[in-house]
Amino acid sequence: MNLNILSYSIYLTITAIIIFVVGQILYRNGNVFVSQLVPNHEDLCKKVNKNLLLGYYLLNLGYCAITILSWEKIETVNQLIGIIAYKTSIILFIIGILHYLNIFVITNYIKKLIN
Repeated sequence: MNLNILSYSIYLTITAIIIFVVGQILYRNGNVFVSQLVPNHEDLCKKVNKNLLLGYYLLNLGYCAITILSWEKIETVNQLIGIIAYKTSIILFIIGILHYLNIFVITNYIKKLIN
């Protein structure tokens, strides 16, 4: 069996599950955050939060798919585990950075709209 195909499927499964779970948590908790930024506009807050979730999914899943292009040929099981762990940790790091970047940008943008 080709270890690259096995590693691609394991990697995409792990990252898709992580991205989905984190996205749902951010969506649930983010609605409260966005509602506090724009009081008395509940419909707008829900739409903004849904657009953020969609952008989050597209960006992260797209990045995961693109990173597969740069993988070298995997020849051992140890190499397979190491590459999956390394690539998954990069995805987790990027998710964290993007989350705080989104909060910073949205907060500043909405404050400008309110003032």
